[in-house]
Amino acid sequence: MIANLGYGALLITFLISIYASVAAVYGARRQAPAWVESARIATLITFPLLTISALCIIFLLVNGNYEVEYVASVTSNSMPLYLRVTALWGGQAGSLVFWSWLMAAFAAAVTLREWKRDREFLPWVILVSMVTLAFFLLLTLFVENPFERIWMSPTGAVTTSMIQPAGTSLFKPQDGQGLNPLLRHYGMIIHPPLLYLGFVSFVIPYAFAIAALVTGRTDDRWIRVTRRWTLVAWLFLSLGLILGGRWAYDVLGWGGYWGWDPVEISAFMPWLTGTAFLHSVVIQEKRGMLKHWNMVLIILTYDLVIFGTFLTRSGVLSSVHAFAQSAIGPLFFAFIAITFIASLALLARRWNELKSKTYMTSVFSREAFFLANNWVFMIILVICFLGVIYPVLTEALGLVGQRIPALSGIFTGQKVTFGPEWYERNTGPFFALLLLLMGIAPLSAWKHSTVDTLGRGAWKPFIASLVVLVIVVVAGVRHWAALLGFWLAAFVSAVTLYEFWRAARARSHAQGENLAVALWTLAGRNRRRYGGYIIHLGVVLMALGIIGIEIFQTETQATIGQGEQISLGRYSITYDSLSSFETEDGRIVARAVVSVFRDGKYLGELYPRRDYYIESQQPMTIPGVRSSLEDDFYVLLVDWQPVSSAGATFKVYHNPLVNWLWLGGFVFILGTVVAAWPDKEPELVIQRSPQTVAASEA
Repeated sequence: MIANLGYGALLITFLISIYASVAAVYGARRQAPAWVESARIATLITFPLLTISALCIIFLLVNGNYEVEYVASVTSNSMPLYLRVTALWGGQAGSLVFWSWLMAAFAAAVTLREWKRDREFLPWVILVSMVTLAFFLLLTLFVENPFERIWMSPTGAVTTSMIQPAGTSLFKPQDGQGLNPLLRHYGMIIHPPLLYLGFVSFVIPYAFAIAALVTGRTDDRWIRVTRRWTLVAWLFLSLGLILGGRWAYDVLGWGGYWGWDPVEISAFMPWLTGTAFLHSVVIQEKRGMLKHWNMVLIILTYDLVIFGTFLTRSGVLSSVHAFAQSAIGPLFFAFIAITFIASLALLARRWNELKSKTYMTSVFSREAFFLANNWVFMIILVICFLGVIYPVLTEALGLVGQRIPALSGIFTGQKVTFGPEWYERNTGPFFALLLLLMGIAPLSAWKHSTVDTLGRGAWKPFIASLVVLVIVVVAGVRHWAALLGFWLAAFVSAVTLYEFWRAARARSHAQGENLAVALWTLAGRNRRRYGGYIIHLGVVLMALGIIGIEIFQTETQATIGQGEQISLGRYSITYDSLSSFETEDGRIVARAVVSVFRDGKYLGELYPRRDYYIESQQPMTIPGVRSSLEDDFYVLLVDWQPVSSAGATFKVYHNPLVNWLWLGGFVFILGTVVAAWPDKEPELVIQRSPQTVAASEA
């Protein structure tokens, strides 16, 4: 009954989303407001209907209805309640329903918020959001149905179907397979919903962009309407990526936070284009430029969101994040192709109307640096895209070689993949360039700027950064890449703090306020600008953590007996004991106790362990970590003998500065929240030199 209710709600929502799309277009073309209003009401209805469907899945998961194939595949009797609920997005079919539910929520929210102010855009926004929703519901209904039940024939053959096949009876296993152990970490409870929120949120600015193209609105109204939607999307996607990094650090046992895994990259690519878009739209708002480019960026972001979902769910790439192979891959590919081609065709139709009447007058202006920033993001995107798609291309060309013998010598079919070293070697210089641009851009002025202008603004932060560089050298750092990274981080920090101080001092002198009150007032007046500065500081802190772990990480592995030691740099561990026991939630745990010393001084105990999940027959490695702002000492239990005195194998990592990465992520998110918060007063448009900016704001 519950499964039928959930499936029925999905089917009705699918039909309503198609109706809303058709009604919206018909109403817009015929100038019939009643049809558009009908489409709007239909859009609003999709959210409660999908809420019913999602609640039905949760009910089945919580109550252990193992006759439903999805429930049997992602839950078990031993799982606690919170994991049963979050198993909604723990598998392929449930995650598609969850995505659809979020899409319906955002579509309903935007039609409630914007229908009075932007009636011209509304039909086309409904069309884009409902077509996207209908596509995901199509996949859910006919390819990855979470309500299919398990049926058994008299011969014992088991099949899954929504409708009972002839001659079969309902089969209910006594227990389920349980959720993948890697998904039971707290980070994976929060990480996927945040990524989905980021992905779905980006549909809204894309929908308004398409609406602007269809209606011929060549101004920046669509950008102003979607500014906060875009920031919210970027916030969620950033949070999802940061939490995903923390999950990898805590669970995957590789001693790092980012492995350049194809699915990691697939979530990173829309973040790159979304970040470029956030910078680029400022130029359109301030100077009326880059209208074509902004359209291209938001189209790319939308299709990269769908592309990332395709990579995760199609099974074409091997990944710790990916779901099993599925028939939905070709449908995803077709949808991406259709939406991308249709979007570019609309853009080509309006190309001449989008031409800007203003031009870039100085290569040292702020808009020039923003554009350079955009191109660097695009270069990183191209590197990531090629790295992800190349294995698929080589495999596909191999099939061509098999079918055409004359080409078999050229297309061998050998699947070629790129490792982390390839990505780091090719993207590293461009990330450094981004940091440099982050430091220079705030010193430039809109419309016109010169080398002298930049020099007058930069010399104080530059000297401060050199002082930091000298301190780093005196501390013993000699690696050239680390020195460059620390100098760039110091320069960007100095510029950002200098901008804060200069503006606060100017207002303090003008209004007689103390510096703290002056800075608070300025940030309240222009949250977008000062939130951006806070984001830059967060990026700098994250850069410190990345430099520390990427350049200075050390590791060792050894097998030692009880009472023996492993040393790594200034640290050492002594193997004290090991115990093995079974838990109530279906795990067999092997837990070691090691004492940690630094320079011979006892710091405490760590408890690295290996959890073996009986239901899924999968192990999970949990490190023992001693953390400080200076470093992490990270210990893994690799292997052991049943008798602890016979010895155990440990892998040990020393990760300098890695916690600055997580601290920077917190500051980064704080800055995004500040930037997205509504301004109390209109933003000031400043066309003067940076020397006068602070005084004018005051």
